[in-house]
Amino acid sequence: MEYSSWLRIFVILTFCLSPALSITRHYKFNVVMRNMSRLCSTKPIVTINGRFPGPTIYAREDDRMLIKVVNHVKYNITLHWHGVKQLRSGWADGPAYITQCPVQPGQSYVYNFTITGQRGTLFWHAHILWLRATVHGAFVILPKRGVPYPFPKPNHEAVLVLGEWWKSDTEAVINEALSSGLAPNVSDAHTINGHPGPVSNCPSQGGYTLSVAHGKTYMLRVINAALNEELFFKIASHKMTVVEVDATYVKPFETDTIIVAPGQTTNVIVTADQGFGKYMVVASTFMDSPIAIDNVTVTATLHYLGTLASFPTTLTRTPPQNATSVANTFINSLRSLNSKKHPARVPKNVHHSLLFTVGLGMNPCQSCIVGNGSRVVASINNVTFVMPTTALLQAHFFGIKGVFTTDFPGNPPFVFNYTDTVPPASLATTNGTRLYRLPYNATVQVVLQDTGIIAPENHPLHLHGFNFFAVGKGLGTFNPKKDPKMFNLVDPVERNTIGVPSGGWVAIRFHADNPGVWFLHCHLEVHTTWGLKMAFLVDNGMGPDESLLPPPKDLPKC
Repeated sequence: MEYSSWLRIFVILTFCLSPALSITRHYKFNVVMRNMSRLCSTKPIVTINGRFPGPTIYAREDDRMLIKVVNHVKYNITLHWHGVKQLRSGWADGPAYITQCPVQPGQSYVYNFTITGQRGTLFWHAHILWLRATVHGAFVILPKRGVPYPFPKPNHEAVLVLGEWWKSDTEAVINEALSSGLAPNVSDAHTINGHPGPVSNCPSQGGYTLSVAHGKTYMLRVINAALNEELFFKIASHKMTVVEVDATYVKPFETDTIIVAPGQTTNVIVTADQGFGKYMVVASTFMDSPIAIDNVTVTATLHYLGTLASFPTTLTRTPPQNATSVANTFINSLRSLNSKKHPARVPKNVHHSLLFTVGLGMNPCQSCIVGNGSRVVASINNVTFVMPTTALLQAHFFGIKGVFTTDFPGNPPFVFNYTDTVPPASLATTNGTRLYRLPYNATVQVVLQDTGIIAPENHPLHLHGFNFFAVGKGLGTFNPKKDPKMFNLVDPVERNTIGVPSGGWVAIRFHADNPGVWFLHCHLEVHTTWGLKMAFLVDNGMGPDESLLPPPKDLPKC
């Protein structure tokens, strides 16, 4: 046989026996209105492809994604692929007026990005107005073919998306709040995969059912897509083994209750090891501050195959809504896997050490009659972020002047006892579109400090473009001399969204190796609306591999 024939056979065998190469996956998302009935009433909602929650995206590590979004509704739209790092592809990140102008009615845009070095459970959602209340769905990234999980492979998997439901139009809810200067109405119910389950004012409606076979194991991909509330999650009579959060593996541990903040995901392994029957699945609100919440518990059912529908359901008790100890037990148990294959590359030396206070304030508002001439606002380092009308990334790339400044303060403008019950003399904030500039490859530490202004509150902060390590947390005001001595620089949990504890602080570290403009904001939608947000501008490094790619030709115009 000729040499060329042997070579051809060798190449074919090598390809067939090797793990599959990455592929390009195509999705088409039509943004359309659909009438949905929940809580014994019907209303039109914005959806993707007519579904609530929207379709689950499946991909593998290193796949290229081409997701065409076609806008058929009256609202402007953008979509954010929450937790995808978007290495050098910030144009596909999605937050409106940060990395792109919105897709206007009748227009379309193709989100083009590659999933690099990530696997696990993330999600996608609208990133404009309050549309993510109904425009969201799961984003499941499987490992490369031939690469196993670092735990026994479960027999089956299921996606559980936690959400909120308003009987009213959510855009009307927030618009009314903005005009009054006060907080918006809370939701009317919570949902699991779009279903509230039976509630007191609508006992006839069914809930979501997860069918399981006795003796089998199930990986539940739990996603909190709610707008404004952290949620406890548990299953009657079943333990859960936590194996992943925010698409990063953790040291496995067993629990009967997990806490998931808006923007966070958690993968748990459940063994169907109980007697045949039906078992209640619940999600209930966690709030340890005196703030109005939706206290309606959503229920679903874990149904063992072969169990009659008339069989009684085994119930469970939810944690108290202010069960801080239950939340902390879960949070404090999270540790990065930090194995040889999945190391925790925690930055040891810090180039930029920042202290960001996060909280509420009050600014004058002559039109806010209900609010007595004042409006509730939110801020980071006393700066209430003002959204631009030109996307920040475009302004940066094309050198457009007057859109933003790069003088965001690295420390609070004035120092006080941030968590004291006695507020500062003034509750006012400053307004601005101010960014913090970072050189490529800088290592950054940010201490996120809650304030007691108006009320202390847990703030789930989400950083676009990066994962970070949560190296420390505590109650009270951060002490820069004492507290860093207690930091975990060995195996801290790696996340993209972290809760700043009520009346406390959390310290995160990340490596600024992704050029572009990257949003940092509270994932409580009401706080983002009020201005609790900022952005990092990361400069290009050396050469094309460390530089932001040019914008696509179909990038929407403002």
